[in-house]
Amino acid sequence: MDPRTSRGRLPLPQRGIAFGGDYNPEQWPRETWAEDVRLMREAGVDLVAVNVFGWAEIERAPGEYRFEDLDHVMDLLHEHGIAVNLGTGTSTPPPWLTTRHPEILPVTRDGGTVSPGGRQAWCPSSPVLRDHAERLVRTVAERYGEHPALALWHVSNELGCHNALCYCDESAAAFRRWLAQRYGTVDALNAAWGTSFWSQRYGSFEEVLPPRATASPENPTQVLDFRRFSSDALLDWYHAEAAILRATTTTPVTTNFMVTAHIATQDYRAWAPHMDVVANDHYLDHRLPDPWAELAFAADATRGLADGAPWMLMEASHGAVNWQPRNIAKRPGELERMVLTHVARGADAVCFFQWRASRAGAEQFHSALLPHAGTESTQWRATLRLGALLDSLDDVAGSTVTSDVALLFDWQAWWATDAPGHPTQDVRYLDEVHAMHAALRRSGAGVDVVAPGADLSGYRLVVVPTLFLVADEAAAALERYVDAGGHLLVTYFSGIVDEHDHVRTGGYPGAFRDVLGLRTDEFFPLDAGQRVALDDGGTGQVWTERVETRGATVESRFTDGPVAGLPAVTRHEHGAGVARYVATRLDTPDRDGLAARALADAGVEPVLAGAPATVDAVRRRDEASSYLFVVNHGSEPFVAHAPGVELLSGRTADTHEVPGGGVAVVREQSTTDRRSGQEATA
Repeated sequence: MDPRTSRGRLPLPQRGIAFGGDYNPEQWPRETWAEDVRLMREAGVDLVAVNVFGWAEIERAPGEYRFEDLDHVMDLLHEHGIAVNLGTGTSTPPPWLTTRHPEILPVTRDGGTVSPGGRQAWCPSSPVLRDHAERLVRTVAERYGEHPALALWHVSNELGCHNALCYCDESAAAFRRWLAQRYGTVDALNAAWGTSFWSQRYGSFEEVLPPRATASPENPTQVLDFRRFSSDALLDWYHAEAAILRATTTTPVTTNFMVTAHIATQDYRAWAPHMDVVANDHYLDHRLPDPWAELAFAADATRGLADGAPWMLMEASHGAVNWQPRNIAKRPGELERMVLTHVARGADAVCFFQWRASRAGAEQFHSALLPHAGTESTQWRATLRLGALLDSLDDVAGSTVTSDVALLFDWQAWWATDAPGHPTQDVRYLDEVHAMHAALRRSGAGVDVVAPGADLSGYRLVVVPTLFLVADEAAAALERYVDAGGHLLVTYFSGIVDEHDHVRTGGYPGAFRDVLGLRTDEFFPLDAGQRVALDDGGTGQVWTERVETRGATVESRFTDGPVAGLPAVTRHEHGAGVARYVATRLDTPDRDGLAARALADAGVEPVLAGAPATVDAVRRRDEASSYLFVVNHGSEPFVAHAPGVELLSGRTADTHEVPGGGVAVVREQSTTDRRSGQEATA
C-alpha cells in the first residue's frame, strides 16, 4: 500500500497517535541519556527525531566518521520501545566544510555572502556540498538502515527555512538549466517573460541571471520563475537524499514542511506527492491578529497536501518559542486546544521541538517537553497530561476528515499576488485566504484546502479567495464545476493573470468573467484606513472596482466611495450552479454573513448544529466509527449534543459540556447503536 495515496494509517510501528519530539542527546552528557528515556516512557513518548543536526558530531573531519554516541542512543531508545525518526544530518554543514569550501555558502540578492555560524548556510545548487552530503547520507543509511528502532527517515530539516533563495553564480547556472528545460528555446522564454518591455530581450540562455538587486523594479515573471526554480532546487535536494535512502532501505522517507504564515518559499503542492508521509512543522504565531485561526488553516492545508490521508505534526511548541518579538507562553488549556486542533484535522502524530530544553545555543529559551525546571514544574505535569490525552485517542488513528466545502490555495498565486507593482500593496494573499477560511470555520463548516485544478466534484461549495494567478485549465475546471451544479464564491483580484503572470485582456476578473456573469474595467483601491458602506449595512475596505453585471444579479451595492452605486456582491446562476463575486474586502461580520448565506444556498450543514463561532467542531471517520472533536476557544461552557463516549474522560452520555477553553472528543453512537440501546432499555 502506497502511504502517499492511501487513506489508512501512517507507516509507523506505533498503534494510535504517535507522541514525541526532537531529541538532541549530543547536547547533554551521556549519563543524562538513561534518565531521558526513562522520563520519555513515563510521559508516553514513543517516537523521537534524532540526528537532525548531527553532521558535525558524526563527521569530525572529512571522511572520518564517529558513530559511537549515535549507536548507543539508537540502541537505548530501542531497548525502551521508542521508535526513531532518523535525520540524515545534512541540514547544516560542519565548520570544517565551510572553511575548506566557502563557495558552498549562499549569496544574497545584493551580492553579500552569508556567513556560517547559524544554520542552513549552504547553497541548494552547490555540487560540492551535494557531493559531501550524499556521502554522509549513504554512510548513515548503510549503518542504520536495518536498525530495529528506525521507523522513518527525516531528510535534512525544514528545507529552505533560511536558504531558499540563493543568487550565487552556481545558482545562476542552475537557474539557466532549469529555464532551458522549462521553455526549450530562448524565444519561448522571451515570450513568457514579456522581454519586449524595457529592452530585456535575451539572445541566449547564457545571458539570463537570477533577479539580483536592480536599479528599478525587476521583471515580475523572472522573479516568479526564480521562485519556482528555487523551490524545485530544494525539492531536487530532497530527491537526491531520498534516492540514496530508498536504494538502501525500505523505511519510509519524508521531510518536514513549514505550512505556516511566515514561510512562502516552497511550493509544497509540488513537493507533497514525493513524500511517503506528509509532515508539517507549525508554531502559533503571535505576530498575527488571530494565531488560532491560522493554526486551523495550516492544519487543513497540510491535510490537503496529504490528499486527505493522515499526516504528521513533526514540530510544535510545548510553550513559548524564542524567535518572535514577544514569546508568549501557553496559558492553561492552550496546549490541549493546540494539539487537538491538529489531530482533529488529520494529524496522527504529534511531536515537539524539543524533548529537553537546551542550556546553550540560539534556542536555549525555546520551550520543551522537559523544561529547564525539570520534573518539578507545571510544564512537565502538562507533558504527562498530554501523553495520557493522546493515549486515550489511539482509536482515532487512521480515520479521515470529509468536508463539503473546498477552499482553493496555491503557493504560486501567493508569490504572484504579493509582488510589487500592483494596484495596491494592501492586498496580501494570505490575508484574504485566512479571512475566508476563518469565516467558514466560524459558520461551522468543515473545509478542505485544495489546489486549483483539483477534483471538485465532491464539494457543495468552493471558495476562491484572491486567486490573482490561475492557469486556464484550473479556471475552466471551476466553470465546469458550476455548470454541473456546484456553488462558487470568488473574491476580488482573482483570475487576473495566467501562469506566466500575463494580464488577461478584455476586462477583469479575466478567467472568471463568464462564470461570474460580470466585467470590471477599472480597479479603485482604497486609501489606508478608508472604508466604504454597502446598502445592506455592510462595510468594506482595501479594494473596490467598477463592476458591470452581464447576467449576474446584485446582492449589495456600494453607497459611497469611488464606485458608489455599483455592485459590491453579485450572484450569477450559471449552468446548474451558482457563482458569487465579492468586489471588496468585507469587514469580518459581513464576511461571516456572506459565508453563512453561501453555505446555506449550497445546502452545507454545520459539523455540529448550534455551536457558536468560538467553538471549532471537526469530525473524523473510519469504517467503524465517527469521532467528533470539539475545541472551545471561548470563555463560556458549551454543551454539545453528541450521543456517545467522550474519550478523554470515558463518560458516555447524550450531551457533553465543554468548558470555556476546554476540549472534548466524542466517539459518536451510531443510529443503529442508539436504536439497539433503546430496545435494550425497553
